Amino acid sequence: MIAAERWTSVMRGVTALAGGLIALALAACASSPPGQCAAPGQHPTAELVFGRVSEGVPSVSEAQFAKFLQQEVSRRFPDGLTVVDAQGRWVPPAGGAIQGPSKTVMIVLRGGADDQEKLEAVRAAYSQRFHQPSALMLTDQTCVSV
Repeated sequence: MIAAERWTSVMRGVTALAGGLIALALAACASSPPGQCAAPGQHPTAELVFGRVSEGVPSVSEAQFAKFLQQEVSRRFPDGLTVVDAQGRWVPPAGGAIQGPSKTVMIVLRGGADDQEKLEAVRAAYSQRFHQPSALMLTDQTCVSV
């Protein structure tokens, strides 16, 4: 009986440690700036995902999104981008699910020190302009040749 209690206690500690390490790794990934690419001619990438629904109703039209791209995204990332129509679902911390049309914008970055700042500025501009609680940002160490 004592061995079983000890084993249970050890397993709880291991589980807590593993959970803490996973949370730490995820936090590090979430806050990491876009990477630098070592090979000449390669560039880091980022993806921004913008929901187009507010209170369950599509609220950002194609024309509004095109204007946003021109005014906010293209001026910060003039080298080009790719836009893909998507369907999304998000569960905010306050609860309830938001689902509907979204846009994914794939950007090839220059690898500059200000890339992260520009990506955050685009997210903030979208949230403010269209009253969206968030815009998803994906950055990783993928390098592309263009």
